[in-house]
Amino acid sequence: MNKRIVFFFFLVLAGSSLLAGPVPGTAEIRVTILYDNYAALEGVQTHWGFSCLVQGVEKTILFDAGSRAAILQENVRNLKVDLTRIEMIVISHLHGDHMGGIEWILSQKRDIPVFLPAMAGDEYMAKVRQWGGRPLRVKEPLEICSKVFSTGEMSADFDPAFSEQSLVFKTAGGLLVITGCAHPGIVAVVRRAPQVVPGLPRVVLGGFHLLNKKDGEIQAIIGGMKAAGVERCGASHCSGDRAIELFQEAFADRFLKLGVGSVLTFAR
Repeated sequence: MNKRIVFFFFLVLAGSSLLAGPVPGTAEIRVTILYDNYAALEGVQTHWGFSCLVQGVEKTILFDAGSRAAILQENVRNLKVDLTRIEMIVISHLHGDHMGGIEWILSQKRDIPVFLPAMAGDEYMAKVRQWGGRPLRVKEPLEICSKVFSTGEMSADFDPAFSEQSLVFKTAGGLLVITGCAHPGIVAVVRRAPQVVPGLPRVVLGGFHLLNKKDGEIQAIIGGMKAAGVERCGASHCSGDRAIELFQEAFADRFLKLGVGSVLTFAR
C-alpha cells in the first residue's frame, strides 16, 4: 500500500468548545471522548467506563453512556457538549460501565432511538421506554444511518450467551471501528467490519479488554489487527496500561491517545 496516501486526518483538540451535530463547513467525522478511565484534559473526571459522541455523520450518535450519570454530566458540562442535539444512542453491551448514564441522557433528549444488543430483556426495554427512549434490539448487522453500521451481535469470548455490538463507519479512507469493550475479541471485531460493509478497517478506537493478557498474547493481537488492515488505533478504557504501552510502541505516531476530552477527526 502506498504510504503517501493519507487515509485519515487526525487531530486532538484540547479545550475546544464542542457542539453536537454535523461539523459546519467541513467534511469530517468528529469523535469526542466523554467518559473514560483516562483524561486528555485538566478539569475533567475519570472513572471506569466509556462513552463517546460522534458527529459529522448523518445522525449525531452517543455511543455508550459510562458508569455514573453524575460523572458523565460533569464532563458534558465541562466540555460544553449540547446533548439536546443527539439523534440516537447506541449501547455496545449490557454492562453497567457502558449504561449508567442512559436515563440522564434521555432526560436531556427524549424520543430518540436507543440501539441495544438483541439480548436486552423486556424489562430493560420497558425501562428505556419509561425514560423516554425508543429501544431497538440489534441482532444482525444493520445500517443505523447513512454510512454508519452496527456489527450486529457478536458473542463474548467469556460467554457465548453474552453479546456485544460495535460501530463501523464507512469513510473516505476506509473503515473506522469504535468498540465498547471488544468482549468478542478485538481481532474478531476488526475482521467483522469488512463483512458488514466493504472496505479495510483502517482505524480502531475504544476498549480492547486486554487487562489479563500477557505480552506475547497482546503482540499477537497487534499482529492480527495489522494483518487485517489497521493502520491507526486508540486503545483505552479496559485495554489495560500494559496493552496501551505495547500498542503505542507498535503504532508509534499512528497511535491515537484517548481520554476524556480528546477529540479526533477523520476525513468523511
